[in-house]
Amino acid sequence: MSQVLGRTNLAFSRAWHVVNVGTDPRSLGRLATSIAVTLMGKHKPVYHPSNDCGDYVVAVGCNDIRLTGNKMDQKMYYKHTTRPGKGFKQMNMERVFQKFGGGEILRRAVSGMLPKNRLRDVRLARLKVYEGLHHPYKKNIVVMEAKSNRKGPKSPAYGPVENANNQPESSPEVTAQ
Repeated sequence: MSQVLGRTNLAFSRAWHVVNVGTDPRSLGRLATSIAVTLMGKHKPVYHPSNDCGDYVVAVGCNDIRLTGNKMDQKMYYKHTTRPGKGFKQMNMERVFQKFGGGEILRRAVSGMLPKNRLRDVRLARLKVYEGLHHPYKKNIVVMEAKSNRKGPKSPAYGPVENANNQPESSPEVTAQ
């Protein structure tokens, strides 16, 4: 079988997804996982770890990010300036939220879930975060919501099929002979 079967330009084309963080019922970690999968391109059939075939993600409404537990007070972010002695800095999530906004918290969560390789910064550059609902990419958006990776019923149970008159179709009766 050929290795190039299905690896067309259409398969590698990048779609634009938008996620409304304020109305999404998922918490920060589950949302960041879904965004990371989309940025890597794992939802596509042509995914390979060394290829960059992921899509763009626009996250809007990041000021209403959903957290669980006491993360605003207890979660700490660390950095080091490589200067000996006084180079170690730490901030809790509340301070990062006040200083940079909810978009930076989401960006750091997604960054932690991407593979630590040469493609990490390129993939993270395709994540566009905005505090409000307005963004300049409205013409590019093709897919309206990023899909959740969770399994489970997403639609109501099957029932009788309704026809154009909103009357349930009668099922053919089976007679035993």
